[in-house]
Amino acid sequence: MQAATHIKDHCAGGKVEGGPRSAKSTILETGAALTQDFSPIKSVCAHLNAFHVYASDPKRLVETNHYCGHLTEDVRQCLLYDSPDPGARLIGVEYMISPALYETLDQEERQLWHSHVFEVKSGMLVMPQPSIYVPQTAWEKAETAEMEEVIHLYGKVYHLWQVDKGHELPLGKPELMTSITAPDQIPDLEKALDDRDGRFGTDWRRKKEIREHIPEPKIHPDADATWKKP
Repeated sequence: MQAATHIKDHCAGGKVEGGPRSAKSTILETGAALTQDFSPIKSVCAHLNAFHVYASDPKRLVETNHYCGHLTEDVRQCLLYDSPDPGARLIGVEYMISPALYETLDQEERQLWHSHVFEVKSGMLVMPQPSIYVPQTAWEKAETAEMEEVIHLYGKVYHLWQVDKGHELPLGKPELMTSITAPDQIPDLEKALDDRDGRFGTDWRRKKEIREHIPEPKIHPDADATWKKP
């Protein structure tokens, strides 16, 4: 009975092609977890939730859970999932770099990267509170400190799985994604944020308010190229 429950908890439940995981798979997974070292994954230190849009079709909005770690003070890397649940699908990757490193890139490369200013200042980017036992004021202080860092960074994102199309496998070529830079770019953005907040217990309007003090850095003119196309 326990094995069956474990399988159910970790399956993507009809969203992925294939049958339920077998007891054998579960046993092998458990054994690996006890004997192998997962150091790269253990470096993940932050869970962020935000929305991406396709650079080729910026009206397609995808909610994304980022699990990020620092390689250096100037480089972060994030695994992107479609949910925070055990059966979540790995849908992409994002790299974040400091303005100093961004400046070293050539113009063509810089146009693949996006800013995080709107994500932070609008309250769209959140760090879901991990436990009800963590005081809200303490968590908001930690989250705001993280936002004070992220607001300066440039991100480069590729999604590998077009979950918004209902694909049950990661089909097609990797898709360059970008972020939103103004509220009117996505007509139903507030509705999407309210829906997300309802599931995570967050409040983007409050986030926006308590982040008003965060200074807005100057965004490099080559970033956010999707929104500058004629």
